Amino acid sequence: MPEGNHSIVTEFVLTGFPGLHPEYQGIASVVLFIVYFLTLTGNSMIIILFAIDHSLHKPIYYIILNLCACDLFFSTTTLPKIISKYWFQSGTISFTACFVQMYFVHYLGTVNSYILFLMALDRYLAICHPLRYPLLLKNSTIYILSIAAWIVAQAGPLMLVIRAYPLPYCASNIINHCYCDHIGITMLACTDRAPYGFPAFVLAMVTLLGPLAFIVFSYCSIIISVLKIANVQGRLKLLSTCSTQLIIIALYYLPRCFVYLASNVGITFSADARIVIIMLYSLCPPMINPLIYCLRAKDMRESLWKQFSRRPIPQKAQVSAISN
Repeated sequence: MPEGNHSIVTEFVLTGFPGLHPEYQGIASVVLFIVYFLTLTGNSMIIILFAIDHSLHKPIYYIILNLCACDLFFSTTTLPKIISKYWFQSGTISFTACFVQMYFVHYLGTVNSYILFLMALDRYLAICHPLRYPLLLKNSTIYILSIAAWIVAQAGPLMLVIRAYPLPYCASNIINHCYCDHIGITMLACTDRAPYGFPAFVLAMVTLLGPLAFIVFSYCSIIISVLKIANVQGRLKLLSTCSTQLIIIALYYLPRCFVYLASNVGITFSADARIVIIMLYSLCPPMINPLIYCLRAKDMRESLWKQFSRRPIPQKAQVSAISN
């Protein structure tokens, strides 16, 4: 069959968790809905807090703002469809919509990786080059770097979609996943997948390992700089400022690296285990990150406390103050 003829497949079916027993599907949908609700609430709260408190308008919080936006978009791209599958038995997705979802899944994952790179850059300059930090990383610089991250990240996922869309899809239309991604879709193509799978794998490695290499370098440099400080309290303070970013970075990279390494050393997972692992590292960090910001970032914690501790002035006291 010539490439470009995909008229036989007009829609795809998302299986979700293939081995999930029907009696547990309701529980799974509730859990996914709670994850989505907490993700929306937490990240929206951070964005609102940033908007109303100008003391947070610093480079690191602009970076966190981008991360919150990315997490919101990613969760909104992936979760509503799989929730509707279990709630309304609506697991089908149109041919074009599946590719649109695939694009945003890979695009937002790439943006997330670039934003974590900026986060590591911020801490590296702040601790290893503190005197030059205000000059090198201004708010305007973060604007430019953030916009560049969102723009540059489009190229790779767009290439994946352009190459995968015209392939002949004439066999099964069942995607063993909770959302459309490149592997899940191209596995269904009636053609040799190698010319399409290998470039996608290389792109994923560059997107992950490129920023990760600098992140490892930056935090090794930070640890060396911290160890040179004679004051123990100074060491602890600097390490505390980095702990938030390290936790966020670890949540994003470690599970992904584990899955890629496991697949290359011969460790195999069942379809259910693989999907559960992917869903955990895709959806848990966006839900947990806002909690980490508020608990570990001092400025964010103080700003949040300031907003919640505000009390309206009683009406009698207002009248008394005006009369005086």
